[in-house]
Amino acid sequence: MEEVSMFTNKTDQTSQDLLSGSEVLLRCLLMEGTDCVFGYPGGNVLYIYDAMVSHPDFKHILTRHEQGAIHAADGYARSTGKTGVCIATSGPGATNLVTGIATAYMDSVPLVIITGNVPTTVIGTDAFQEADIISITMPITKHSYSVRDVHDLPRIIHEAFYIASTGRKGPVLIDIPKDVSNHKMYYAPSNKLNLHLQGYRATPSPDPTEIDKLIQAIAESEKPVIIAGGGVVYSNASDELLKFVNLTKIPVTTTLLGLGGFPSAHDLWLGMLGHHGTYTANMAIQNADLILSIGSRFDDRVTMKVDGFAPKAKWIAHIDIDPAEIGKIIKTDIACVGDIKAVLEYANTKAKPSKSSSWISNIQENKSMYPLRYKDSDTELKPQFVLEMIHSTTGGNAIITTDVGQHQMWVAQFYKFNHSRSLVTSGGSGTMGFGFPSAIGAQVGNPNRLVISINGDGGMQMCAQEMAICSINNIPVKIVVINNQVLGMVRQQQEIIYESRYSQIDLAGSPDFVKLAEAYGVKGLRASTKAEAHHIWQEALETPGPVLVEFVVPREENVYPMVLGGTTLDQLIMGDFE
Repeated sequence: MEEVSMFTNKTDQTSQDLLSGSEVLLRCLLMEGTDCVFGYPGGNVLYIYDAMVSHPDFKHILTRHEQGAIHAADGYARSTGKTGVCIATSGPGATNLVTGIATAYMDSVPLVIITGNVPTTVIGTDAFQEADIISITMPITKHSYSVRDVHDLPRIIHEAFYIASTGRKGPVLIDIPKDVSNHKMYYAPSNKLNLHLQGYRATPSPDPTEIDKLIQAIAESEKPVIIAGGGVVYSNASDELLKFVNLTKIPVTTTLLGLGGFPSAHDLWLGMLGHHGTYTANMAIQNADLILSIGSRFDDRVTMKVDGFAPKAKWIAHIDIDPAEIGKIIKTDIACVGDIKAVLEYANTKAKPSKSSSWISNIQENKSMYPLRYKDSDTELKPQFVLEMIHSTTGGNAIITTDVGQHQMWVAQFYKFNHSRSLVTSGGSGTMGFGFPSAIGAQVGNPNRLVISINGDGGMQMCAQEMAICSINNIPVKIVVINNQVLGMVRQQQEIIYESRYSQIDLAGSPDFVKLAEAYGVKGLRASTKAEAHHIWQEALETPGPVLVEFVVPREENVYPMVLGGTTLDQLIMGDFE
């Protein structure tokens, strides 16, 4: 990308402050509205951390691992819609961010990542803690900068925020050598309104012709289905989607990242589709004559076997801000490129009902005959029951973060989301260790909301050390551990696909999570029966500050429905209710 900055500064030097690059960085971050930075210091960012001493209004949370910092920044960004910020030093500090950068990139999350580097005089000499983080992360960043002149720093900071938060959002990395962070420059706040990046078209304007084609196809359709993805959430288009559905009478299924973008209580909501989607949603896709993807990229967990996806569809329509996604996986007949909110605002001025009345009746019959079910127990605590209990006590109004695995799918199935930005989860990357630190970021960004972090016993151990900062800073996240003493999703696949040949999945040697929480100064509770679950969960909700609640569940429990790789969406395995 070629950058041309139009920042203007007409103030003469006598009215400017002589500041170090580190001080300029902090001022620019504050100007961008950054209210918290997550980070971990090291030698090559010490000038930046030294500058924080003179800025009491600059809030920084010291995580216990760089991966915790970037996941926290990610959770902050997803739950607030703002750009998350994290800082790490050079070398291993920077490379410890890579997993989190990839996680944000896959899910289009706006982050600005600041890394230190060795001084410019020794770059390229394999100096102590030197790593070429720009090259390492190039495939997983939207853009990156290596700052070699302190005078470029204000422009670069503001450009980075603009790039991260516009168009298809994503992570932007700024690498600052140690000497640059200490170089001096005359600084006065720049006029960000003059920002212009040549060759960067942040958001393409919708083509009314394509939207009109979509409206015509809907009017002719008898079996339409909308797939609502994460783009609905990221573009703040939930209200516009709800209005569009009410006008067109089209049933809606949501992807994992789209959950909350359409109200779960709506009569036309079908649940999640795909690999662990509902029977109703998957069968609707396979029998639809019109598929309208709104902010969903037709990833493999949604389509499953691509050449067997939606075989009866006459029209495939796609609304997306990124033209590169149109036709990438599924051949598209109607392409509406643009911001989803803007596309739907225009579409709602012309939308008319589809001919879907009999189709809706058929779908409602499927919802009644094939609901999500599990075999409950009076002697064991089932994980699905735990999720239903959490939903009933919060009314679907909490911010839920998850790690990755069976519990993530049970959340998607049994927790009903009422609001956009209420689910924070790693979709594209499926990053274990994401759930708990992302909850810290979500709680920091939403101090008046109830934030619940739901984890497996595997993923919880990948970032458990971040309980320290919940205790120190009194961050009141309610930490749930669904403990089946096994890598559950791996065990399930080994059972079903690998004929019960189990390999390297036993987590029985894990720590006592209650004692681990108490060691960090966090209240710990445990339940293994329904009665205990109700009692301790209520106690957790009534306890101010952070609480860890461990629910001991059977290791043999599986997530159903399930569609195996290489099969089509209608080839569901229903488990006990086959």
